[in-house]
Amino acid sequence: MNRRANDRPETPEAPGTVPAASAAPTGGEATRPMYWSVRRELWESRSIYVAPLAVAGLFLFGFLVSLIQLPGKMRAALALDAMARHESIVQPYELAALALMATTFLVAVLFCLDALHGERRDRSILFWKSLPVSDRTTVLAKAAIAIVVIPLLTFVITVATQWVMLLSGSLVLAGSGLSVTTLWAQVSLFAMSLDLLYHLLAIHGLWYAPIFAWLLLVSAWARRAPFLWAFLPPLAICILEKLAFDTTHFAALLGQRISGGGEAVLSSARGMAMGPMTEDPPGTFLLSPGLWIGLAFAGVCLAGAARLRHRREPN
Repeated sequence: MNRRANDRPETPEAPGTVPAASAAPTGGEATRPMYWSVRRELWESRSIYVAPLAVAGLFLFGFLVSLIQLPGKMRAALALDAMARHESIVQPYELAALALMATTFLVAVLFCLDALHGERRDRSILFWKSLPVSDRTTVLAKAAIAIVVIPLLTFVITVATQWVMLLSGSLVLAGSGLSVTTLWAQVSLFAMSLDLLYHLLAIHGLWYAPIFAWLLLVSAWARRAPFLWAFLPPLAICILEKLAFDTTHFAALLGQRISGGGEAVLSSARGMAMGPMTEDPPGTFLLSPGLWIGLAFAGVCLAGAARLRHRREPN
């Protein structure tokens, strides 16, 4: 007797096969390699947070020593006009922010230069490539450290440092019989923190993204001395342009990128010397052609770095 089609037994699936519906990773599973890749970078590169913490500790030590002179400086500041008084009182807080930003920018540059070159030099790339993490995810995780993690870490350490400075200064003034009202009125940490966060995410993150992406590309390509290969080609282009055309357009472009845009002066109204573009509204910055051209260049560099990492062998 012939069996009907729907009575036929189903063909058993081969052992180890995964149904198509369950093969697609969920949202959490798809982002898990990226999450653990970022954590790996933080674990391997401890200078990312050790260096700014050391600078913050050193700055706090110097500031605490200078508190001996704070009552006299406050009395002298009260005799100044409003603008000079504000600049005199907030100057240490601005210096703390600038010192930490300079430190973390240098840390980000050194991290990007060694990120892909170092794993080939110590042959740890053989181990990391054996894991189920793609070259693209690895490169994006390293870029995220410089573009996102380091600016946010700088913000947290800077704000914590400034709060310690403000509270310790208030205790000294109160112990000297002076009012802390003037100090708290001039040092508006909430407004300063908003300025700082915007500056770090906009400039140290988005605006500097092509710089960090270029350094990652060089780190993936160079077999020796990535520092020289990163900075000599732009320098050679500047020299050749000057000799051939007697112009400095490329040098001006690099200077504008490194300086943060060069479209605004330092913000004196809020007392935060965060650098150019701090006074520009976010909409103006996000719609600027220079930002998107830089991000497109960064995307090309990161794609090239991922491809080179896939092909490069240990040094």
